[in-house]
Amino acid sequence: MQQYDLHIEPTAHKQRKQLPGQVRQRIKRAIDNLAQDPRPHQSQNLDTTDLDVPKNVELRRIRIDKWRLIYAVNDSEKWVWVWGVRKRPPYSYEDLEEFAKSI
Repeated sequence: MQQYDLHIEPTAHKQRKQLPGQVRQRIKRAIDNLAQDPRPHQSQNLDTTDLDVPKNVELRRIRIDKWRLIYAVNDSEKWVWVWGVRKRPPYSYEDLEEFAKSI
């Protein structure tokens, strides 16, 4: 399996560092593993029907307890872009449009 380039938003680093210890380590492992496997079995595709997302980019999330790791995958250019770590609830994916515009 070919390795993907891993890009992590500075805000995602800050958010991860503020998490409780056990969750912080699980999120770190999940991020590190995305370079090898951008679609682990616990990840899900996010609904981008109403968003302007490039055709070759897929928005995904990984659920770890109450936390969501939000990221994008581009298979043609072989990169994964980790955008943020959000707590659910109250997080309701309202900022996906902002993420889609930044890709």
